[in-house]
Amino acid sequence: MAAGTEFEHGDGRRSYFVRTYGCQMNEHDSERIAGLLEADDLVAAPTMADADVIVLNTCCIRENADNKLYGQLGHLKRLKAERPEVQIAVAGCLAQKDQDLVRQRAPHVDVVFGTHNVARAADLLSEARVSGPVTEILAESEEFPSALPVRRDAQHAAWVTIQIGCDNTCAFCIVPSVRGREISRPFGELLDEVHRLAADGVSEVTLLGQNVNSYGRDVTLSLRRTNGASPAPPTAAAGSGAHDAASPTGTPLHDAAAWRAGEVWSAGRRSARPLFGDLLRAVGAVDGIERVRFTSPHPKDLRADVVSAMAETPAVCEHLHLPLQSGSDAVLRTMHRGYTAQRYLERLDAARAAVDDLAVSTDIIVGFPGETEANFAETLEVVAEARFDSAFTFVFSPRPGTEAATLTDRFVAPAVSAGRMERLRTVIERSARLGNESRIGRIEDVLVEGPSKRDPAVLTGRTRQNRLVHFSASEPLRTGTYARVRVQEAATFHLIGELVEVTAPARHRTRIPVAAR
Repeated sequence: MAAGTEFEHGDGRRSYFVRTYGCQMNEHDSERIAGLLEADDLVAAPTMADADVIVLNTCCIRENADNKLYGQLGHLKRLKAERPEVQIAVAGCLAQKDQDLVRQRAPHVDVVFGTHNVARAADLLSEARVSGPVTEILAESEEFPSALPVRRDAQHAAWVTIQIGCDNTCAFCIVPSVRGREISRPFGELLDEVHRLAADGVSEVTLLGQNVNSYGRDVTLSLRRTNGASPAPPTAAAGSGAHDAASPTGTPLHDAAAWRAGEVWSAGRRSARPLFGDLLRAVGAVDGIERVRFTSPHPKDLRADVVSAMAETPAVCEHLHLPLQSGSDAVLRTMHRGYTAQRYLERLDAARAAVDDLAVSTDIIVGFPGETEANFAETLEVVAEARFDSAFTFVFSPRPGTEAATLTDRFVAPAVSAGRMERLRTVIERSARLGNESRIGRIEDVLVEGPSKRDPAVLTGRTRQNRLVHFSASEPLRTGTYARVRVQEAATFHLIGELVEVTAPARHRTRIPVAAR
């Protein structure tokens, strides 16, 4: 009998495998899908071929994500023919956008569900076992992914969703269509979650949102419109643990307005404003949280209070991911980004002036419709001046449903875009290499992530600036351990060093797999 069938599990439990395509939001959703399946008494399978339930959590930002998905579904068609009892589910952004196309191109898929009904993953799979293929796409989320059960691969680190959706209108982006309008989670609910994570041994949290630094604008606008009135927060009696959450001063957030918008906002001048700076300070003050990261902010919303919170909150890491997208003002206008290249550089300079030893990464699109050689030259100039430590670079691919996809008469020839991409990478890699070389001889604080994939005898970790470090140690160190490492060598994308000392052991509990009976 083929591996992964119910018979071979021994205890009758089925197994699952989740594959993620795309960004951190998708990864976070996948952790919740896995948690829901485990809560439904499924167990993780070592490989896709071993699983009884296969979930492909999709992205639709770029065309190659579509190609990867449909290529994988083609392989799974053969697996389904060999093992009809296997269930295949397609989830995420592409499912939200193209549910009918997924059904048309892959009729062997059992379940299709979108970004707004992650909470129904296990139920939909159960329904499909009884009734046949199921498609369910909701227009809005019923609850935040972070409120669902979770199965994290890294027990020392956790994603925390602070908002869903996006209110921006970037011409190239499909996110507002598939994730909906921007909705912020209540301030007290977020603190409550971070307190629970810290109690469970998590020491690093990453705050997630499509535009994190606009977090809370919708909340404060709503409160202003209602003169501060709002529904009461959940009670501890209801099992939420809500009243355990506290402000940075340790005051329980009993007040309804404070629960939604934080004590700082509710006690001060109640203007309609983002709350991300307040949130950074509050999360950074939670006992046990050593590192706070966030992604992704929008340059137009990088306010002075956020930069101050980064500089003044020791737990907030000295790393800023600030998407540039283009260095040409003409292209930025077509993209509807809401800033100029000069404004971007001014905000970047202000952040570097306030936050000592700040590392900066970015996103850049090459070959956006209408981009001329002169426009691209402007991008190269801005990239050189910005001195990025790393960058995610992409050749423009039209996504149906976006404004940019309609600009067909302005598309840039693929060969031209490919040539520009190579020139851009040269500039980025030069600044990345110089940045890493400047670390040689320094002692870095590193959070251990585990053995190197290439050499199990070598450990890998991340500095506070998010630089990857490979280093040797005389004894194995648990993932989640904090250590000091002396940098001896530098490459373009990583550092090489040696262990100096362990500064803090891992606090999380080790996950021990339970063998089938």
